[in-house]
Amino acid sequence: MNMHARNIPVQKSAAEEFLDQLFDAGILFDTGVDGLYGRSGTFENVIKAFDNLVTKFGGDDNATPIHFPPGIARRLFEKSGYMKSFPQLAGTVHSFMGGESDHCTLLAELEAGSDWTSQQAATEVVLTPAACYPLYPTVAKRGPLPAGGRLYDLQSYCFRHEPSKDPARMQMFRMREFVRIGSPEQVRAFRESWLERGQEMMASLGVPLTVDVANDPFFGRAGKMMANNQRDTGLKFELLIPVTSEEKPTACLSFNYHQNHFGSLWDIRTSDGEEAHTACVGFGMERVALALFKHHGPDIDAWPKAVRDILWG
Repeated sequence: MNMHARNIPVQKSAAEEFLDQLFDAGILFDTGVDGLYGRSGTFENVIKAFDNLVTKFGGDDNATPIHFPPGIARRLFEKSGYMKSFPQLAGTVHSFMGGESDHCTLLAELEAGSDWTSQQAATEVVLTPAACYPLYPTVAKRGPLPAGGRLYDLQSYCFRHEPSKDPARMQMFRMREFVRIGSPEQVRAFRESWLERGQEMMASLGVPLTVDVANDPFFGRAGKMMANNQRDTGLKFELLIPVTSEEKPTACLSFNYHQNHFGSLWDIRTSDGEEAHTACVGFGMERVALALFKHHGPDIDAWPKAVRDILWG
């Protein structure tokens, strides 16, 4: 055995180095779980300022605001089909539901350091994977859409099980979405509008960006076919900013056209009885904040005046 091997320093990735910088600057706080961090007041101030900027760019559209909790009813989650496409990302909520003897067993397992979670069972709550998932059954309950369709402004904490040392790939994060529901022409026009507005908004913050066709992380062999089809038909675009990698920039905004997928799934109808189409623009709030810290530094007072004026002016 090479006794000197333990002295060889481990080369950290660019993502890990940036994460360490965020910890050292007191911007994020380590919780002991990859992708789960405490946020400083400074970080939250940037989130709030960007949230206000999104409102400025989208406020004139008069969207209906809804803030959903970070959980969705399990029966609705099951109907959504999420487990068919993204089982690797889903998070369910479990709880202890036993009696006193079961509790004694649980305590003994805790004391022994064994798997005490065997004493838990699934609840009727699943962690929200995307801010729009609770919206579609909510809209379906309201009956047919008005002639102009509907537009919603959503916010929610979301969960995706993908632990990583990359700070831009958090397991629990905030998502804001504008969701357009209506005819194909209405929702395509909405997405095209936000493709332009999103680039204008992010360019005003002084960060390098590109927009490219993308796909969701569908699971398995069939998922590869779905991903290819999504890319080939241009259903998903992402606004990319280098955060932890120049070669693989981070998706900070996404622009998605779902066609009639959710309209068919939840029986959402237009005013003339056709299946509604949907599109959304999503903002990764933590990712945008991280992009700003990456390109402008940890001290927001030293950020370019033009950027500070956009965010806090």
